[in-house]
Amino acid sequence: MSTDSIVSPSGEEFEILGRAGPVERQSAPAIAAEAREELLVIKDGEVFLCARPDGDIAPARASGEGLYAYDTRHLSELRFEVGGSHPVVLSSAAVEDHAVVDATNATLRQGPRLLLPQQSLSISRDLMVSSGRLYFAAAVRSFLAQPLTVSLSISLAADFADIFEVRGGPRRASRGQTLAPKRTDKGLVLAYIGEDRVFRASIVEFDQQPQQLEIVADRALLSWEVNLDRERQGMLAITVEPSVGGQRRRRRRAQRARAELQRSTTQWIAECTAIESDNRLFGRLLSTSITDLRALIVPAAGGHIVSAGIPWYVAPFGRDALITSIESLLLGPRLLRDALTVLARLQASFDDPWRDAEPGKIMHELRVGELAGAGIVPHTPYYGTVDATPLFLIAAAEYWAWTGDLETLRGLRPSLEAALRWIDEFGDIDRDGFVEYSCRSPGGLQNQGWKDSETAIVDADGRLAEGPIALVEVQGYVFAAKQKIAAVFRALGEAETAERLRREAQELAARFEEAFWDPQEGTYALALDGAKRQVRSVTSNPGHCLYCGIVQPRRAAAVAQRLMADDMFSGWGVRTLSRSNPAYNPMSYHNGSVWPHDNALIAAGLKRYGHDDAARRVADALFDVAVGSRDFRLPELYCGFDRSQRPALVSYPVACIPQAWASAAPLLILQTMLGIGADAASESLTITRPELPQWLSQVRLTNLKVGQASVTLDFQRVASTTSFALLEQSGGSLSVTMAAGR
Repeated sequence: MSTDSIVSPSGEEFEILGRAGPVERQSAPAIAAEAREELLVIKDGEVFLCARPDGDIAPARASGEGLYAYDTRHLSELRFEVGGSHPVVLSSAAVEDHAVVDATNATLRQGPRLLLPQQSLSISRDLMVSSGRLYFAAAVRSFLAQPLTVSLSISLAADFADIFEVRGGPRRASRGQTLAPKRTDKGLVLAYIGEDRVFRASIVEFDQQPQQLEIVADRALLSWEVNLDRERQGMLAITVEPSVGGQRRRRRRAQRARAELQRSTTQWIAECTAIESDNRLFGRLLSTSITDLRALIVPAAGGHIVSAGIPWYVAPFGRDALITSIESLLLGPRLLRDALTVLARLQASFDDPWRDAEPGKIMHELRVGELAGAGIVPHTPYYGTVDATPLFLIAAAEYWAWTGDLETLRGLRPSLEAALRWIDEFGDIDRDGFVEYSCRSPGGLQNQGWKDSETAIVDADGRLAEGPIALVEVQGYVFAAKQKIAAVFRALGEAETAERLRREAQELAARFEEAFWDPQEGTYALALDGAKRQVRSVTSNPGHCLYCGIVQPRRAAAVAQRLMADDMFSGWGVRTLSRSNPAYNPMSYHNGSVWPHDNALIAAGLKRYGHDDAARRVADALFDVAVGSRDFRLPELYCGFDRSQRPALVSYPVACIPQAWASAAPLLILQTMLGIGADAASESLTITRPELPQWLSQVRLTNLKVGQASVTLDFQRVASTTSFALLEQSGGSLSVTMAAGR
């Protein structure tokens, strides 16, 4: 073997081309104009594709297009040409794991000679992600009277960039070893050895061998000649399989892979509560949300968990998975059970400043790419989140309320106890009775709540707050965690522990009221800073405290009024930061934008305290956003401009679509409107002040599961009154009652 070659884990010899240079990206500002370009996004499991509307992947684009798996870009170029020219797109669409592009040809000339008039060819491309592969198929049909021969060509390259580098993270002058593409009996292999010493490959296989295969440096150029007439079309098909460490998947032909994909989707939908309504647009929104949630599931820690969003966050995130799973309980408990199980396995049992880890802490983010493996980033996993640990306890309590599954919770008991210890021992840095955060890792996040951008925690004068920071919503999460998880410990036979936790929750509520209430603004301060001064900016965060129930009833009306005031409510939803704050920017990530999941939690909190009209206004706003969005999806976030001053919603430049907790937000909004609450231990389901909005007159839930029982409920609105009927019940005893509520 040459010193300029290397042997793969499967025993194949590859020529080393040299050290890979920096990940190529076009020079662009932090928010690149081209990053707003709409991409075709399809995903299944850990593999996903972000392609241009024509189905191509163009190299070095700031939009981050590519074929990805395991936090690595396994194709950075995939370009398809007909007759040496790019097809002209007529239409394109992507749904979940499948995309179709219809196109035609541009006018083809050779000098003055006309070779092919425009719109002579129908060119279709079918892209599917399934069974750990990308399936690419193209078909070309001629509508000319005479036969012709035309070339179909594909160019391929893989830069094997780590996802952190693609999105603009750590930039290295040189990376691992680039290997020369290698031709095989079935196709070719593009390969790379990272600084983590892991062999990564993109294995390309052809249904039929190309007439020409040219390898230039690290790119491959493929070409087929096809004969066309009105009765005969030309076709080609390739598959691309991302491989790490020499691991391979069992081969699946496209037809079988498609059938397996359909079975998986059908099974997922069958497990979910079926939701029907008289509003077709709302039905499309819910259908998209349900299929997106399935597509976002990824394997992790011996199980599965919903990932955060495409393209940047296709990985396990503790906070995101927990909030998403809580939001989607109306569908069933599967996402929540899986999240609890995976996060318990990844819970820290050690102190590690590099990863911001402490015993009992629930992780923030897990990555398996080159940068994580080489120790360049601390995400193996990284634990820099202050709220995932109390959210873990809230999620466990919600799982108990909906399932009564004591066996699962008994297995989780050590993790629940460790999470409670973290709150009291490590979360409370200065022992003042509040949970704070402070970043210890040089590669970590400076802000560790859900608003985790560097400029998110600002005071009323627009200046950044100095830590350690005790966030307002985190105290609400801790209150709800202790209050709710007490029921689980009581069921486990720990009555004294349950009583202690309830007492601690009430003591926290009293301290919270004294420390966080801002009488001048009529709401709760965003946080306490390192000097225990209030960070007095007006934000959406206190809305989470309504959701958690820590707000004193006498304060709730003022909080609701402040959230719905003109400087906070844009008409499209509640802003993250008041328009009156000097740091306000409607185009920022956390300082004036609007987030659907934030608004869904706020709406649930408003309903909890009896502010049904305000909750309905939030629901109306999110519905209007969804029906005006591409593919009936709620984006991760959008700009906070006043609706009265804009004819249409202003999109955020680089929002994830689909994104998990935005996908689940319509489900929590629906649960809030219907007023549904569950208590499986007492075999009861309560309906509190159901109120359907003007755009919805009828909703039916079939196979809604509480404990061992499943029910079918029908909700009808006549004028301003919403009523419900129990149509069917099976599998157990369940009392369904109307509750007056607060």
